Order: sequence, then structure tokens, then C-alpha cells
Amino acid sequence: MIRIHTEGKKILFTLLIILAIINVAIFFITEREWVENLSLIVSLVVYIIVLQFFRNPKRFTKADEQVVIAPADGRIVAIEEIEEQEYFKDKRLQISIFMSPVNVHVNRYPVSGEVKYAKYHPGAYLVAWHPKSSTLNERTTVVVETKSGIPVMYKQIAGLLARKIVMYARAGAQAVQGQDSGFIKFGSRVDVVLPLDANVLVKVGDKARGGEQVLAELK
Repeated sequence: MIRIHTEGKKILFTLLIILAIINVAIFFITEREWVENLSLIVSLVVYIIVLQFFRNPKRFTKADEQVVIAPADGRIVAIEEIEEQEYFKDKRLQISIFMSPVNVHVNRYPVSGEVKYAKYHPGAYLVAWHPKSSTLNERTTVVVETKSGIPVMYKQIAGLLARKIVMYARAGAQAVQGQDSGFIKFGSRVDVVLPLDANVLVKVGDKARGGEQVLAELK
């Protein structure tokens, strides 16, 4: 059975009502059976496409404070050293995961610990793989400090299609590795920002599986 994320329930219910009204109207307006059948098929396809955006499959996280797990499904598109200016203000290692429209859109905490920083930034809607999307696009920034005192940052970044980011993290709250941390409606990108000495266990092009796949080991 498909589990639906809370963020999608209202949208899916509204869409179901709209599609039902359209099909009932077509039934009374036309006597052509092929038109009625076509309308039903198109409505079903549209509903299934939107439904898959909001699916929330169970993931089994092996909690480990020494590792960083993928916060989202998608593909690793960049692993690079950056100059992080918002919070750390020094050099860090960044792993970027691109979420396509067909990926699960649930975001999960990459580590457990205390949320030290959580901020929403309004912005533009450049394509998610644009080099400046992580600083110019609508985005959120969250920093979680592990029990060992190691801060890990992750960012939800909106893209060309994604126009709604939902962030659950609040400063001072406790984050649990693998649990829901937010949602990006209709895709885009998640960046994970780590200390330079982190041991990265993935490479560009790898598929990421949110809540389960280990991205890196912390030292």
C-alpha cells in the first residue's frame, strides 16, 4: 500500500474533487463515449503522476552518529570544496543531490543531534543544477550538531519546478537521523555540507536513497 506524505493529502483530495467535477460535467455535456473514456484516462494519469510526488515509503535507518546518511532520494551531482558563508564562514565539503520529479520528495535528517540553526530564504527559481542555485534560489538552511559536537549542514533548494519548500526543523529542537525533516514539492536539490576531513563514501553519478544510504563518515 502506498503511504502518502502529510504535505500531499490536501492537494490530492482537492485534485480528486476537481477531476471528479470535470468528468461528471463531460458525462452530461457529451454523448460520445470515447470522449468520456478519454477524459477518465487522462484524469487517472494526471492523478497518478501527482500521487507519486507525495509517496512516503518506509525507510529503515541504522542510527549511527559517526555517519551521515542521504537526506533525500536522487542522484549525486557534485562533491566539492566550498567557501560556506552563511553559518560556518570557512571551507567545507559539499555533497549535492539532485531530486528529479520522479524521486521521492521527502527530506530526512542526515544526522541526529540538536538543531543549532534553521532559516528559510526566499529567492529565485533557477534550475537546480545551476552553480548559483544554492545561494540565489528559494532555500532553507539547517545545521544539526551531533553528540560528538560535529556540526552538519543541509540545505533544501527549490528549482525551476519546485515552488514550495516545507521545513520542520526548529532551532533548539532534537533531530533524529532518518526521520522527516521537510518536503520539497515537485523536486529540486539538497546539499549536505560537511567538515573537510569527512570520509566521503559516494561519487558523482551515484543514486542516493534517503534515510538509508551512507554518504560519509565523520571523524
